[in-house]
Amino acid sequence: MSSQPVPVQTDTDAPASAALLARASEVIPGGVNSPVRAFRAVGGTPRFMASGSGPWLTDADGKRYVDLICSWGPMILGHAHPDVVAAVTEAAARGFSFGTPSENEVRLAEEIVHRVEPVEQVRLVNSGTEATMSAIRLARGFTGRDVIVKFAGCYHGHVDALLASAGSGVATFALPDSAGVPRSSAGETIVLPFNDLAAVEAAFAERGHEIAAVITEAAAGNMGVVPPAPGFTEGLLRITKEHGALLVSDEVMTGFRCSASGFYGLEGSYAAGAPDLFTFGKVMGGGFPTAAFGGRADVMALLAPQGPVYQAGTLSGNPVASAAGLATLQGCTPEVYARLDVVAHAIADAVSNELSAASVPHTVQWAGSMFSVFFRDGAVSNYSEAKDQDSAAFRRFFHSMLSQGVHLPPSAFESWFVSASHDDEAVDHVIAALPAAARAAATPD
Repeated sequence: MSSQPVPVQTDTDAPASAALLARASEVIPGGVNSPVRAFRAVGGTPRFMASGSGPWLTDADGKRYVDLICSWGPMILGHAHPDVVAAVTEAAARGFSFGTPSENEVRLAEEIVHRVEPVEQVRLVNSGTEATMSAIRLARGFTGRDVIVKFAGCYHGHVDALLASAGSGVATFALPDSAGVPRSSAGETIVLPFNDLAAVEAAFAERGHEIAAVITEAAAGNMGVVPPAPGFTEGLLRITKEHGALLVSDEVMTGFRCSASGFYGLEGSYAAGAPDLFTFGKVMGGGFPTAAFGGRADVMALLAPQGPVYQAGTLSGNPVASAAGLATLQGCTPEVYARLDVVAHAIADAVSNELSAASVPHTVQWAGSMFSVFFRDGAVSNYSEAKDQDSAAFRRFFHSMLSQGVHLPPSAFESWFVSASHDDEAVDHVIAALPAAARAAATPD
């Protein structure tokens, strides 16, 4: 089954986006600032968006789309939510950045600590990559060890030591590793199959005295949604504690989206305790570039200026970004999470029904309201199985939906996201597009 990138082609119905891509390609590598935006996995012209409102995006050509990307998760309330806009406007009117502490960052940190019971302290940073990079450095500083265990298909940002057998954009380009990553960095990373506790046991039996931490996505979302098997997280906690290593739970994607306290709120608490460190991003920034890592107070105490593990950032805790994140989290009420579940299941059930009617092999997998449609028969439990799908069928499905005004993630290795603003009109628009898209998926090139 093919997973190779599709040659770039120009969509004649998106001339303004095509012109912008040509301009961008002169000054930005590949014309985009994040690889999956380039449409290389599906072909065609990436849509340059001009505005968003609620569940809708409008591109540079004036065409509207129901958004099932939601900025890869952050827009849980919908685009330009009035409460978030008001909070940002008020904060911006006071100044964009001070280079000093401000109350907004304290309030955002307090909200995170309040929501996730095992997290006693957090440090705000600017991106999910910074959060995971800093958590790994802290784990190494705390344990005095160097080796990190990660799982194939789990993506933790473009950190040298973690950019091995990653999912998402890396999977799209069929690059198990990245050029430019020193062998010395890769050599300190052990990559194991996701959901395979026996492999973790074997790695610790051989090198447990060298392992500083295991990092895992709380529920994988970057090879498509692959939840942990029953007992997998519990097993990771047991093994790491037995060997004096830390467990880092990456909730950059799942944090505050799967529930008010992320995937931990769905699966925890665990008999073996709790992860030692967590990383957060996306929803907690409300669409602004902010993220966090946090956990046990005794581990966090090693961070400078209190301890010897250095981490810093000029724009960390930015007052405007913190205001957006706080307003978003405060807007994530029980009613919001209930609406996410209703919308996600309505769309996913309709997708499955139409693909079944068209005899297209598929399976749908979940983490809270996050879901993925794998174009293959049978459940997916790891990266190898995620890769074993009909990416060409997904490409045909994607373009049919796009032409009908529904913007899906442009890769078969991604989660689909909905927002609380997806009303009946938006859901009906998606459902109406599905029969033609399913027939397209069933029709070989």
